[in-house]
Amino acid sequence: MPFMGKIGIAVGILLIVSSLAIIFMNKVFPLGSLPGDITVEQENFKFYFPFTTGLVVSGVLSGLALLIFILF
Repeated sequence: MPFMGKIGIAVGILLIVSSLAIIFMNKVFPLGSLPGDITVEQENFKFYFPFTTGLVVSGVLSGLALLIFILF
């Protein structure tokens, strides 16, 4: 059972760090307007698919998760 406590702490830290990173990075480096994000705008239709932003966020979160699991 102590292992479950470590997982809970790691997940909590990961959520806090990723939330703070997204808040601060959005001011410095605006996510959602990267090259590779797909935007289609027509008269009464707007489609937005953040492809590159998703890759960047996924890479950062995977790196943080790996770091946390190595430390614990």
